[in-house]
Amino acid sequence: MGTDGTVERAIEAVRAGEPVLLPTDTVYGLVTSAHREDYASRVYRLKGRDETRPTALLATSLDLLFECVPELEGRPAVIARALLPGPYTLILPNPARRFRWLTGTRTDAIGVRVPELPEPAYRVVETVGCVMATSANDPGGLDPATLDDVPQRIREACAVELDAGRLPGTPSTVIDFTRDEPYVIREGVAPAAEALARVQAALAA
Repeated sequence: MGTDGTVERAIEAVRAGEPVLLPTDTVYGLVTSAHREDYASRVYRLKGRDETRPTALLATSLDLLFECVPELEGRPAVIARALLPGPYTLILPNPARRFRWLTGTRTDAIGVRVPELPEPAYRVVETVGCVMATSANDPGGLDPATLDDVPQRIREACAVELDAGRLPGTPSTVIDFTRDEPYVIREGVAPAAEALARVQAALAA
């Protein structure tokens, strides 16, 4: 786990827009501050990810998420509260087109995560606010359950890495809620059917 000094260095690096390796509730993530396009571009280039593809906005709490994207009210807020915190990435409406450098080609939608982070990673994100987060692998590569699974070129380019040992190694379940009917983009560590049932119950309440 990260020492206080490592956590402080990670906080400083994220605030400066440098890439950092953090453990999540699913896999090791490549993160930095979500608040500037040039910071996001740095992470896209490091991963080798096409900037037309979306990347998740990650927060430590629903309150922080709603602060970053205040338009998440009404139905989107009910959906978020039904599933988060948890191992999900939810695609929700983004009418103000916030964080357009994270949304790929669909600027009117945004992927959001509120994971149950390991303690040192939680301290980093809680301190700096919302971050952008993508799995710390080559595009289409092995989902990193340990730091040793992260490609060496990525590890060498990151300012700081926090080690929480072995993680589940299966990515988040991704569901698009911007359509009339929810659409499962990726079946991940949590069953999508269970998530959809929880959302249906919450919306019917």
